[in-house]
Amino acid sequence: MLHVQAQTDKKTFHCKECDQQFSANEHLVCHMQLHSGEKPHHCSESTQRFVKKDPLTRHLRSHTGGKPFPCSECSERFVARSALTLHMQSHTGEKPFRCSECTQRFAARSALTLHMRIHTGEKPFRCSECTLRFAGKGNLKRHMLTHTGEKPFRCSECSQRFIQKVTLTRHMRTHTGEKPFRCSECTQRFAERSALTLHMRSHTGEKPFPCSECTLRFVARSALTLHMRSHTGEKPFRCSECSQRFIHKITLTRHMRIHTGEKPFRCSECSERFVARSALTLHMRSHTGENPFPCSECSERFVARSALTLHMRSHTGEKPFPCSECPERFVARSALTLHMRIHTGEKPFRCSECTQRFAGKGNLKRHMLIHTGEKPFRCSECSQRFIQKVTLTRHMRIHTGEKPFACNECTQRFATRSALNYHMRVHTGEMPFRCSVCHQCFKRKRKLNEHLRVHIG
Repeated sequence: MLHVQAQTDKKTFHCKECDQQFSANEHLVCHMQLHSGEKPHHCSESTQRFVKKDPLTRHLRSHTGGKPFPCSECSERFVARSALTLHMQSHTGEKPFRCSECTQRFAARSALTLHMRIHTGEKPFRCSECTLRFAGKGNLKRHMLTHTGEKPFRCSECSQRFIQKVTLTRHMRTHTGEKPFRCSECTQRFAERSALTLHMRSHTGEKPFPCSECTLRFVARSALTLHMRSHTGEKPFRCSECSQRFIHKITLTRHMRIHTGEKPFRCSECSERFVARSALTLHMRSHTGENPFPCSECSERFVARSALTLHMRSHTGEKPFPCSECPERFVARSALTLHMRIHTGEKPFRCSECTQRFAGKGNLKRHMLIHTGEKPFRCSECSQRFIQKVTLTRHMRIHTGEKPFACNECTQRFATRSALNYHMRVHTGEMPFRCSVCHQCFKRKRKLNEHLRVHIG
């Protein structure tokens, strides 16, 4: 009975401005400062002021660097316990706050509140310098820095400055090498959560970004944005030297090196330098002998995935690049570009030793070997040497007996594609080489040339 009496006699302190009640007078005093705007606790290091002492204590740690709350899963430390609690949910995956409008869940109530404004369209925070409005106070604060030009967060290693603290935190990982985000499916670790999210899709197969123009889907929104330019034809990056335009900024960066002559990537085994890192990676395989991309149809292996993709078309017969001037189709876009020069007569590559000009750079390089006498490709079985690598590859089949080109009409196999093409004419009856004088047709060009001697004597 006495206990009940104590409970009923307990004092409550009522706010005159709103309906809130408090069990202690000091709590009411703190609360009233929200209405009055009073901030009695000021920072001795900066101009900031605070309603309560606790926020000031946390703020002072931004000056002292004190982070007394360590994460037990990774090396990160935090100024406040509440920040640590939120961070721990990145390891556990816990998201206790669910949106009532859609299926999204959030680690923090504040994140849910911000998200709900996507559904309501509410943007309560207005910029005093321009007409923009924002859903969150933090968004407005970051935006204001674009007007002031202020970058308050400085890297202690390289003096680079940043508008946002989170950007500085990510940047610091380039110096420390820290990768706090670990994949639960494999051993890979990542410096950023977004990189982990993308990586996880390689395990799940998820491709959440569909193209509205074709059936392709993409792992990342940025990949979809780039892909859409293949439909729209948009090339937003322009070379200031020759006005050529590019879909990707990195392609423009590499292109600019043609004008500057810069080759920043050097081979550690020889003196060669390269415009792009990918070109150096490919080149290094010429030293190591590595051919990491095997063909599933034959025994050939390739230095680059792109080379394997092209090679696979030799098995499937796919020729996705048609000529707009004649019925011919090509395995590779570069082959179509070369072919189009037959129609245009363009020969942009000139030999420095003689007057000959060539449609392709590769043709010129092979031609130059006639002047030098060089045959850089040697057979390991009989020491015969060749000007072209493709000729060596064909030659090696004499020693191995390999016949990678199969006829889909009968059981015969062939060492070269040209032999298969000729053989297919047995099945189709095709005679593509026609005499312009008497209109007789032949299966092989060589037979037509022999026949033409009859007319010319």
